[in-house]
Amino acid sequence: MSSKSYFSGVSRRALLSALAALPALSISARAQTAASGDTLPSWNDGATKQTILNFVSAVTREGLPDFVPPTERIATFDNDGTLWVEHPMYTQMAFVLDRVKATAPIHPEWTNTQPFKAALEGDMKTLGATGEHGMAELVMATHAGMTTEEFQKIVVDWFATARHPRFKRPYTELSYQPMIELLAYLRANGFKTFIVSGGGIEFMRPWTERVYGVPPEQVVGSSIKTKFQMRDGRPELFRLPEMNFIDDNVGKPVGINEFIGRRPIAAFGNSDGDLQCCNGRQCLAEFALACSCITRMPSANTHTIETHHSVASTKPWMPLPRINGPSSI
Repeated sequence: MSSKSYFSGVSRRALLSALAALPALSISARAQTAASGDTLPSWNDGATKQTILNFVSAVTREGLPDFVPPTERIATFDNDGTLWVEHPMYTQMAFVLDRVKATAPIHPEWTNTQPFKAALEGDMKTLGATGEHGMAELVMATHAGMTTEEFQKIVVDWFATARHPRFKRPYTELSYQPMIELLAYLRANGFKTFIVSGGGIEFMRPWTERVYGVPPEQVVGSSIKTKFQMRDGRPELFRLPEMNFIDDNVGKPVGINEFIGRRPIAAFGNSDGDLQCCNGRQCLAEFALACSCITRMPSANTHTIETHHSVASTKPWMPLPRINGPSSI
């Protein structure tokens, strides 16, 4: 099966270019979608939308040469910048910084120790200069030394109160509506949808099913090492200060092989690193069918807080995302 059959004239980088910053579909929006008969109502009518529709039709209709049985209809999605916002920093990084501040009282040495000093002072330039090693040190200090259940509660509690610094909304309300529609459309056509991210798997699993409809067992990401132990007579999984990273380049196809066990026939992302999932013959060969970059453009006017130039959205310039009610995890 060749990707050229369905994407002729449409570059992979342009295929999902600049997905608009809109929240997940509400129940009423889904009802309107069903009533209108438009499977992807937030997508512009054009080559990109039609290419996806043609592809899904070709791989789901028995008797066609490119028919793919449901057991092999695997679609993978990057998370940050593909399914939800990633600026001004990754959401998990915001979580890490908040955890450093929350636990600093029991670590007085952090006030004079990098990278903790920079994190506490909000000195992002110095923090960035510490590189991957500094980031890893912050993650280990804030993610380890507790049971898996204790960490999950910390994550859930943080999402209940944390707000995006620009939108002033819960992070779980800032998913991209066109992508929520695409996830639902693929699942309605027999696809199994997976998230494949460099983010922490235990950070994503508590909320991905509610926000994206992707259950925890279909989330692939970086994971902290755990060990089994008895604690107060109860069996527990204890989180260790060691990580298995799924990086945003060659690590993703490795993670797909290790955790999914099937090659995706469609992969969606927003960076050059995601092309490793869906564009390199040495990785996933001709199974690469849909991967591209979000292109961030300057604001169209002073009333627009964040805009995305998008062939996927219903308008070329999208204003502040609509909010579909309170977030709950």
